Amino acid sequence: MLFVTGGDPSLEALPEICEALQDAGADLIEVGVPFTDPIADGPVIQASSQRALDRGVRPGMVLDTLTSIEFRVPVILMGYYNTALRVGLPEYAERLKGAGASGTIMCDLIPEEADQWIAASEGAGLDTVFLAAPTSTPQRRKAVCDVSTGFVYAVSRMGVTGAGTTMGDSTEGLVGDLREFATCPVCVGFGVSTPDDVKRVSAIADGAIVGSWLVNRLASDWGNNEARKELLADVRRLKEATRR
Repeated sequence: MLFVTGGDPSLEALPEICEALQDAGADLIEVGVPFTDPIADGPVIQASSQRALDRGVRPGMVLDTLTSIEFRVPVILMGYYNTALRVGLPEYAERLKGAGASGTIMCDLIPEEADQWIAASEGAGLDTVFLAAPTSTPQRRKAVCDVSTGFVYAVSRMGVTGAGTTMGDSTEGLVGDLREFATCPVCVGFGVSTPDDVKRVSAIADGAIVGSWLVNRLASDWGNNEARKELLADVRRLKEATRR
């Protein structure tokens, strides 16, 4: 499962990036909607979101671009709740569905405050994905599973998103607990960046989510043909690591 920021390295490149990632083996693509205060994200994704905003990219522009892409895998829109509130919940949910999204991750929305968004999502035919952290209590883990319909996002460690950091030792226990409650797949993200990381996650969970590593590589390599080829070869190596 691969994360890209809508508008970085450019909005015009998004269709080609999504097509290439599907060809390289992506089973699901998460598209980040640029936001001014992405509090759940680390420096790499924060910077990519700011670069997109500095280029003039706005949420509606990302959605309009997505409508031009032929997706062969599910697409999840990942962002922050204020964007939906600003547009209006039913209206935003319908726009996401119209752009081809299968579901959403609202990084700063907790189950206890999600009833209105869940209702709007159900009305538009969107899945809802919520996050569970290593410090989540058993009650919170169950609450997250109760409202997650696409998959449950298991956060592998405390802190914000970022590659090059070690997944926590509690990941296996967290995934095991979530599996007891969940009626949908459980997938692991935060700190997943190498084939070894993917292999470790794939042994205990239903999916591995790669974000900051890919965002960083897209920013540095997409504009160079040879570097782009190596990037996509690395994505294929990540996919190969999912095969048991």
